[in-house]
Amino acid sequence: MAGVELLPKEYGYVVLVLVSYCFLNFWMSFQVGKARKQYKVSYPIMYATEAENKNAKLFNCVQRGHQNSLEMMPKFFMLMIVGGIRHPLICASLGVVYIVSRYFYFTGYSTGDPQNRLNLGKYNFLAIMGLMICSISCGVSFLMS
Repeated sequence: MAGVELLPKEYGYVVLVLVSYCFLNFWMSFQVGKARKQYKVSYPIMYATEAENKNAKLFNCVQRGHQNSLEMMPKFFMLMIVGGIRHPLICASLGVVYIVSRYFYFTGYSTGDPQNRLNLGKYNFLAIMGLMICSISCGVSFLMS
């Protein structure tokens, strides 16, 4: 495969972590689907209103936990892909931290109390910061070579 031989073999860990995040995203999608049934929020309604549904806040917290993960996904993927070129093991490790903390972010949010998303979920931002540093390092190394 053209170009793959230029990547360090440890880049495979980066790929596996990215695929793992896809499984987490599927799981979160299923949780939103279950919440739709449980709280009777039909498609295409993105967020329930309290005037129409007494469980609006509970559903919206589940939906918002998943939506926020979708909003962060392009940043996470880009930083993993770029930073992993130069620092595959560090990025893969940070990616695992990100995924685990995203799980807790989602489950905390899904309790209906948005503050619960930050109990362990707050560490996803540290992982993103680490991935940004790895990506910056990769960009600088390209410029210096």
